[in-house]
Amino acid sequence: MAEVVLKKVVKTYPNGFKAVHGIDLHIKDGEFMVFVGPSGCAKSTTLRMVAGLEEITGGEIWIGDKCVNEIPPKDRGIAMVFQNYALYPHMSVYDNMAFGLKLQKTPKEEIDRRVMDAAEKLEITELLDRKPKEMSGGQRQRVAVGRAIVRKPEVFLFDEPLSNLDAKLRVSMRVRIAQLHEQLKQEGQPATMIYVTHDQVEAMTMGDRICVLNYGKIMQVDTPINLYSKPANKFVAGFIGAPAMNLLAAELVNEGGKVAVKLPEILLHLPKEKANKVKGYVGKKIWFGIRPEHIGSYETHPDKEEYANGEVTVIEQLGNEEFIYFTIGGIQYIARLDSMKVQNISKGKGCKFWFDMNKCHFFDFESEENISL
Repeated sequence: MAEVVLKKVVKTYPNGFKAVHGIDLHIKDGEFMVFVGPSGCAKSTTLRMVAGLEEITGGEIWIGDKCVNEIPPKDRGIAMVFQNYALYPHMSVYDNMAFGLKLQKTPKEEIDRRVMDAAEKLEITELLDRKPKEMSGGQRQRVAVGRAIVRKPEVFLFDEPLSNLDAKLRVSMRVRIAQLHEQLKQEGQPATMIYVTHDQVEAMTMGDRICVLNYGKIMQVDTPINLYSKPANKFVAGFIGAPAMNLLAAELVNEGGKVAVKLPEILLHLPKEKANKVKGYVGKKIWFGIRPEHIGSYETHPDKEEYANGEVTVIEQLGNEEFIYFTIGGIQYIARLDSMKVQNISKGKGCKFWFDMNKCHFFDFESEENISL
């Protein structure tokens, strides 16, 4: 068993600053859990508390069936992969990977078997005689991962391991780590992984579940698809997704017997099902949210009844799609449109935009909780 359970975990520094506010989290055996959030949200602090590198002020951390609050890092059954690789520069790749096993007095034949097995998994067999300075950043990071694998830990901890790599290498390494997780599970080895990143693309593509943190509090823990389509609150809605969700202060009104969203120079009527969920907020101020891909133009959706007239200010062309920035009533919106379907949209000109009100979100103005789920 390699479950990781955090029970009301608190971290307060000597100066009184409270970094972590009573976190409760259950990470399942064999799960790939990603911690994501903005800088300063305590994701690395939380990971370091699990590792034993950061002392906890309150609560309990359990790994398997043991409370590890008083257990030193080396005895917690964890292996950590750092952002800066942390390899010994004077040692070969083989010796870097074998070092921890030698300290544990593991038999030489077993060390050799484990190192060769890990090297094969990560495709670094031909690098075993090299020193770290003779390798690229991506190769060094694979060695750091290999060093973790050979220890056969109960839990793997990754602290922003790819942030020093270029964009192309990051993609290949995140695929490699995701494949490794699946491979270890299939081989019956412990494969619980906790991965810290500030990159939401990494989080969305790698995690079985994602824990979104902000100011030391958990905002939501869910699958990537649920975080994206059913954000629990305004913070998660705005943080997950690129480009970010359009989020605007608005008012819900009753217009001709129908519930509508009132924005500067726009009135958008809600379909019946959506209206029923938020009718208790009619006459109140709310936050209105809609993702860029849920805004279309007259060109992409010529058969709709309700359009809003906007002025295009910026067009970002990405080949297969375009990000269209436009203003209505002095408010800027962003739409994500298929390049093949928008031949006549140009900067500085007017355009009719359509809002898919079946896909929009509403958040309580004060609590910022999603009221449209």
